Amino acid sequence: MKIAVLGSGGWGTALAVLLARAGHDVALWSRRCELAEALTLARENRDYLPGVRLHAGVLPVCSGERALDAAAFAVVAVPTHGVRAVLRGLPPAPAYVSAVKGVRFRRERLLRVSQIIDQVAPGARIAVLSGPNLAPEVAKGLPAAAVAASKDEGFAGYVQSAFAGTAFRVYTSSDVVGVELGGALKNVMALAAGMADGLALGDNAKAALLTRGLREMVRFGVAHGGQDATFYGLSGLGDLLATAMSPLSRNRSAGERLARGTTLAELESGRQIVEGVHTTAALHEWALRSGEDLPITEAVWRVIYRGADPRKVLDELMRRAPKAE
Repeated sequence: MKIAVLGSGGWGTALAVLLARAGHDVALWSRRCELAEALTLARENRDYLPGVRLHAGVLPVCSGERALDAAAFAVVAVPTHGVRAVLRGLPPAPAYVSAVKGVRFRRERLLRVSQIIDQVAPGARIAVLSGPNLAPEVAKGLPAAAVAASKDEGFAGYVQSAFAGTAFRVYTSSDVVGVELGGALKNVMALAAGMADGLALGDNAKAALLTRGLREMVRFGVAHGGQDATFYGLSGLGDLLATAMSPLSRNRSAGERLARGTTLAELESGRQIVEGVHTTAALHEWALRSGEDLPITEAVWRVIYRGADPRKVLDELMRRAPKAE
């Protein structure tokens, strides 16, 4: 089938290669025509995914009409803050698969990406794809697994079949909320894990941080409609492990840099978007208005947005009132 991938960053490019390897014709859409031209000439995304050859089945384009014409569905792989504007500027697709891991705070609401897609394209079938999927490894064909979640069981199975291959195993789920929130919240915890690495706190501290971070993810996710078990699966714990431990993880690396003195402005001057930074801000805004207790998220927010000393923030976390696990 023909599939459109919207977004030619590292993750979008990796998904395009994965889908082409599975036998599909893939239109890889870029907002910038100069990037699409560079991809066509070099057959490599030297800016966002260097060292990975574009499969012959990947066609880089900057025309929305060319990308979406006759496409079975569109994979959304642009930064969270750009999803609404990108979809509004392109022709509609019959169905969408969100591969975006973030949330937005807008008009007093915390919005998941599937909700944004539904607002822009009401009536379209929607699924989300999430899991421990580091773009360079997926693009190179190393073994990985993910979850395709949709309220439409048939569409979840359709997406499962489209993405599945010998090196990419896909499971299905009906828990769209849990799968999406797991993918978004783990980025915040990965920032915290990177800060622990930057401060050289050791493995004991990092293990404790991730365990309590997972608990914070579960508590928040279940309160917002996700299923408890989902957060212990690929889109929760699995994604958390990969993102918080790997040197390939953008969020973990950003946390490490922040702990070593990099400012938010310096971090955002780079080419790559760090989704966890924006998710942290959205969750902070939500917590301010709802009173929801997110201690690790708030600690990360203070380091990023208030320039707080990460060691002092850690000390405050350690001094929280004792309680049962």
